[in-house]
Amino acid sequence: MLPTPLTTQVPYDLVYEPAEDSFLLLDHLEEDLPFLRTRFPRPPTGPNPAPAAGYTPVVVELGTGSGIVTTFMHNSIFPDRANGPGEPASAAVFLATDLNPFALQSLQNTSCENGGTRFLDPCRMSLGHGLRPHLVDVLVFNPPYVPDDQPVPAVPATEDRKDPGWLDLALLGGEDGMDVTWVLLNDLDTILSPQGVAYILFCKRNKPEQVAEIMVQRGWHVHRIGERKAGWEVLSVWRFTKY
Repeated sequence: MLPTPLTTQVPYDLVYEPAEDSFLLLDHLEEDLPFLRTRFPRPPTGPNPAPAAGYTPVVVELGTGSGIVTTFMHNSIFPDRANGPGEPASAAVFLATDLNPFALQSLQNTSCENGGTRFLDPCRMSLGHGLRPHLVDVLVFNPPYVPDDQPVPAVPATEDRKDPGWLDLALLGGEDGMDVTWVLLNDLDTILSPQGVAYILFCKRNKPEQVAEIMVQRGWHVHRIGERKAGWEVLSVWRFTKY
């Protein structure tokens, strides 16, 4: 089992605390490592690698929260590699987005607490709306999936540390919990590169099997790579690719 990153520098009154959904993502990203290594072979090491002998993927986590998933992806899925004495090279370029400024600071804290990397950029934006089209090779999203009878919360107007809206933003997904996730799914063809892969978490009340059917009709290959009961909720992780 790959190590779980530490997150002791995260203000949990402002940022979503890693829970069963976070750990489900980590576990199934680890289980899907052979697929990722086959799809994105690691470039060779050494001072003069052949230019076309490998590929450096762009890895993006949407809604990074504490940063535990991005840090895990960096440390265990696409770790830095040696490129000569004292010269680390990136096995991937990492971007992590969030609307919560306290989450972006937490990401940096979590990354540093677990070894850090030069190849990570936090970006304050909604989902991937500020990214160049077809940029993302590996996308990971633990969305606000909890159904609620109110619309998705608005972004707090100020960076007030006392505003509870920051946590609501990470949790509540509208009537069926899918309001935010559908925004991403409808844009997925624009966001992902041709070889891109997306890992998205759902709860049972999101009706992920119906979502998968719709996405298959749109030309996607959709696979459930894991499911787990977490208290009264059933969570699952699904993989979306074009081939």
